[in-house]
Amino acid sequence: MDAYSQDLRERVARACDGGELSQPEVAQAFGVSLSFITKLLRRKRLTGSVAAKPHSGGRVALLKEKTKATLRDLVKKQPDATLAEYCHYLAQAASVRVSPSTMCRALESLKLRRKKKESSCIGT
Repeated sequence: MDAYSQDLRERVARACDGGELSQPEVAQAFGVSLSFITKLLRRKRLTGSVAAKPHSGGRVALLKEKTKATLRDLVKKQPDATLAEYCHYLAQAASVRVSPSTMCRALESLKLRRKKKESSCIGT
């Protein structure tokens, strides 16, 4: 969800500072939640600004490009390995330890499919 616009934040703060409407009335008039108004006024009181906090970035990628190339090679050499085996191989080859769920997401992001061995049992 995107942050509310700076203009809306300033109008809400002005309406609350005016004292003519209660906070619940301001929330209803502007179509925002009461908790937004509470946090906005606290932010204004502490920092003097009603501006939104800057975007913090997101998750840091665990696998670097060199590691991704190593993973591609591992899948090419061992297309039928399990996720746990890929984790083990990657730990040996690139000294990077990841969980099976992280390995699964990495394989999906690289659009690599694991091919399973054909079953040795023939249907009867």
